[in-house]
Amino acid sequence: MTHKLDCVVVGAGVVGLAVARSLALAGREVIVLEAESQIGMHASSRNSEVVHAGIYYREGSLKARLCVTGKEMLYRYCEEHRIDHQRIGKLIVASGDKGQRKLRAIADQAEKNAVTDLRLLDVSEVAGLEPNVECEKGLLSPSTGIVDSHGLMTALQAEVEGQGGEVVLNSPVKNLRANDGELQFEIAGEVFACRTLVNSAGLGAQDLVLRMFGEGGGDRAHGALQQHSDQAAALPPLYFAKGHYFSYQGKSPFQRLIYPLPFNGGLGIHATNDLSGATRFGPDVTWVEDIDYEFDDSRKAVFANAIRSYFPGLDADKLVPAYTGIRPKLTGAGGPVTDFVIQGKAGHGVPGLVNLFGIESPGLTASLAIGEYVRAMLS
Repeated sequence: MTHKLDCVVVGAGVVGLAVARSLALAGREVIVLEAESQIGMHASSRNSEVVHAGIYYREGSLKARLCVTGKEMLYRYCEEHRIDHQRIGKLIVASGDKGQRKLRAIADQAEKNAVTDLRLLDVSEVAGLEPNVECEKGLLSPSTGIVDSHGLMTALQAEVEGQGGEVVLNSPVKNLRANDGELQFEIAGEVFACRTLVNSAGLGAQDLVLRMFGEGGGDRAHGALQQHSDQAAALPPLYFAKGHYFSYQGKSPFQRLIYPLPFNGGLGIHATNDLSGATRFGPDVTWVEDIDYEFDDSRKAVFANAIRSYFPGLDADKLVPAYTGIRPKLTGAGGPVTDFVIQGKAGHGVPGLVNLFGIESPGLTASLAIGEYVRAMLS
């Protein structure tokens, strides 16, 4: 027996829930299927909880467009649904001639992305705002903020369910395939079919469709799909970038988020205050082949060295292991920065299927905008 469904979203992270909400509000009968025992157990709850302004991303990219739009949508949503958040502001810092040139280039890029509220600060202006920060030039982003990611996901789930949808936990999807104009899959040996399926499985997004796109034509090696067929080319490679976070004991030394200059693969080991006012530092970037959240305390020396470049007063004894997270990357170490991949029939040839690949930062900020983008694709 095959159980018939209308619209399925695989993955109950913040993006999957936002997509499900948008589709449910559009009148679709939505079921969200989550493999874990709780919502948002991977990237959605293992990040910096930052509401990004849209500063760094390539002009016209999905990351730039959906971050800038999503930021304002997210702030409105948090106010309407009483989700804890703060427009705490962010300071990007630089020293040396090369660093200052890069900071000005970042400001120019932000303006191209319609982020027009940034302000370049000299050393005395930085000292007036953040006396514990050492740099020669700063770039202030007043619209950057922080948000309670769990509160956001809980509100999204409540909206999905309020529209008659359902979030089903402990339901790993297996053997996804296209058959007779439907998308069929299995859960615990039961067969289901739906008209529409949105693959928002995050770290498992490529694996979900590996059989459909790559079986017989590719294999996973060192975290990447080796592609050997035209259809498999629709499946981008996957790499796992693991990041550690250290908490900082005692009173926060900062009033705002403090970021060094970005580097290829990440935004650097930055300082973020949570909604209680406590500070944490991270993430670093280490490349791993499997999903493994074990904390490597030996990273502490690397953290201390990086943090002292902008916070020379750091007391390394106050750095305490907090948690780790893993980002789904579409290029490995040293590779170029990639955009979100939101792939419909035009990208893979399968009616009714939307794949979301490489949804890393700023996915949390862009989540509501991604939901609207997917709804528009499917309409």
